[in-house]
Amino acid sequence: MAKEQRRRALVTLPRDDQILITREFTAPRALVYRAYTTPELVAQWWHADRGTIDSIEIDLRVGGRWRYAMTANGGFPVVFHGEYLEIVPAERIVSTEVFEGMPEAAATSTVTFSDTAQGTTLAILVQHKNRANRDVHLHSGMEDGLQEAMDHLEEVASAQGSRDG
Repeated sequence: MAKEQRRRALVTLPRDDQILITREFTAPRALVYRAYTTPELVAQWWHADRGTIDSIEIDLRVGGRWRYAMTANGGFPVVFHGEYLEIVPAERIVSTEVFEGMPEAAATSTVTFSDTAQGTTLAILVQHKNRANRDVHLHSGMEDGLQEAMDHLEEVASAQGSRDG
């Protein structure tokens, strides 16, 4: 898919302490979920061309932990981790989200996967403790990396369908 034809994630601010990210995918919900929750698949998209993956750890169960680590192109570490609070397979994941460079700004993310006529809608609601933390997240440059990561997620999910079919 040509870069100019790619869908874009929509970033909105429903409340002063929230970020909502929504993105449409042409892949079926089960494949988007698999690409979002399988370590070797996450390693193919999460870096967003912004660095090299060092490790992806996912213990996908309530109480399980996750940790994504990469070395950014500038040579510095970018590491996030959290704990799974709720999991409804292929429908909903609720987890904590901590950027290790700013642990005091921990958030809770609710990720939903919904069927559409063309594939799947992925929605990520990030609930921060306050507006200041939300604004740091929002102005961190995350949106450019997010767009690239979502493009790669689309490619990884679609490729899974090609392999399964």
